[in-house]
Amino acid sequence: MATVSTTDRNCDVLVIGSGAGGLATAIVARKLGLEVVVIEKAPVFGGTTAFSGGVLWIPGSHYGKAQNPSDTIDAARRYMRAETGNWYQPEAVEAFLQTGPEMVDWFERETDVKFVPTLYPDYHPDVEGGVNVGRSVLAAPYDASVLGDDLKRLRPPLSTITFMGMMFNSSNADIKHFFNATKSLKSFAYVARRLAAHGAEVVRHGRGVQVTSGNALAARLAKSALSLGIPILTDAPALSLVRDGDRVVGAKVGGEVKARITARKGVVLACGGYAHDLARRTHSYAHLRGGKTHHSPVPVDNTGDGIRLGEEVGGAFDTRYPEPAAWMPVSRVPGRGGREGIFPHLLDRYKPGMIAVLSTGKRFTNESNSYHDVGAAMSASGEGAAWLICDHRAIRKYGLGHAKPAPMPLGSWLRSGYLKKGKTLADLARACGIDPAGLEQTVADYNTGARLGEDRQFGRGSTAFNRYLADPDNKPNPAVAPVGEGPYYAVKLEMGDLGTFDGLETTVAGEVLNRQGQIIPGLFAVGNDRASVMGGNYPGAGITLGPAMTFGYITGRHLAGLTASVQPETPQKVASA
Repeated sequence: MATVSTTDRNCDVLVIGSGAGGLATAIVARKLGLEVVVIEKAPVFGGTTAFSGGVLWIPGSHYGKAQNPSDTIDAARRYMRAETGNWYQPEAVEAFLQTGPEMVDWFERETDVKFVPTLYPDYHPDVEGGVNVGRSVLAAPYDASVLGDDLKRLRPPLSTITFMGMMFNSSNADIKHFFNATKSLKSFAYVARRLAAHGAEVVRHGRGVQVTSGNALAARLAKSALSLGIPILTDAPALSLVRDGDRVVGAKVGGEVKARITARKGVVLACGGYAHDLARRTHSYAHLRGGKTHHSPVPVDNTGDGIRLGEEVGGAFDTRYPEPAAWMPVSRVPGRGGREGIFPHLLDRYKPGMIAVLSTGKRFTNESNSYHDVGAAMSASGEGAAWLICDHRAIRKYGLGHAKPAPMPLGSWLRSGYLKKGKTLADLARACGIDPAGLEQTVADYNTGARLGEDRQFGRGSTAFNRYLADPDNKPNPAVAPVGEGPYYAVKLEMGDLGTFDGLETTVAGEVLNRQGQIIPGLFAVGNDRASVMGGNYPGAGITLGPAMTFGYITGRHLAGLTASVQPETPQKVASA
């Protein structure tokens, strides 16, 4: 049931938020004998996890050892030290690295959660300790119909990255078949079967049920929690925390619940950070302070509730990291009734023949770097926006943003203004507000090297990660090809994010600290509500969900009276630069 009576209730652990961090904590605590209640202010559960790629960065897992036997925890430690710099948290890093593999094994053994290996390289594989494969795992696809009546409460995937509501398999097999549907009888048959199956699911369940990526992880965690008898109460916002002296003992809950829930062991803040707390992000995002735009694709419910609740009882929060969020270049997709969708540019930037330019017409970064690195470069440019451009061949082969490749027509995206088009580069530039001479010169300079498979300005395609999401059939460099004959197309990139890095200060076990570095009894934080162990950097695929579930596992065990694999002797605060 999504609702309860207005009478007060008691439990051992109250978890506020239903993403991966919160549900992982709840499941571990329940498995260890505690009575747990999860509340969620949205009408659906799954949080940002349900919108995500469902990838966890877990060095040393058994999947990673099978893929890359030479990798070591010491190498991962060196990599994290290099990546986090002055923000390196030795005790928290040690707990994460040593406990992560244990967490993966435990969830696969004890719950419905299952993973599969990925081929993702670290995002900076050439940095000391970085590797070309083996540290990221992915939630296995799932038939979410097993949720029964609770299926309608599973947050749907981000609409702009589905096709008619259908999710693609994260192995990219689906995408390859859809791209080749008009060229291969095998691919055509595959696509026809997938569409027919999806149509049958929608008729029967009202939505697709063969879920992948973060939607699969959210569904697997929710099924595990519900099977253990953990109520997930939706439409149940936490209004305030309840204290008995200095100790947090519960929360007042509004919405459909309207109750005071008392928690004997602790309250866990797992509200997903502050991506839609407009005041807080304006204060911490440099491009917003400079008057630029920001459009976050994360759920609109992530308004900083957990951080606000923590601060109200004395919890310490600072916007400390140089990069306060995980940046993502996005484009705004016009929708019906004036509504807009937000499209995260996860794939197109890596493809050969596409370059990103500023209003001057000049390139400003390696387009095949990670979304976080490209977003940071957009912000640092002072413009906070850019244009991703390509020729006709590239858009029909790969698509551009939300515009799909052939055989899908481009007319609707052109009519809506989402896509800009020009017969010549100068025409395209004028349509976009780009300096025509600057764009023409940039393309000429870029093409000189690109014809040889070289990016002489930014070294695109020089790392395993640059090449991972490119086109292996493009030789000699899968990430580099000339911008060829027109017509030309462009889509506007703007700043977005996948979630925030700054959070409440905690111990390794997740106990929230006050300004004096003292533990606030009974209050814990997990996921994006606690300061990221990554120090405001983005070292690899899954650096949010990996720590969220690992520290959720540690916090759940701590609530049940079990020490973590590595426990600090004194409360560990986030390091200062």
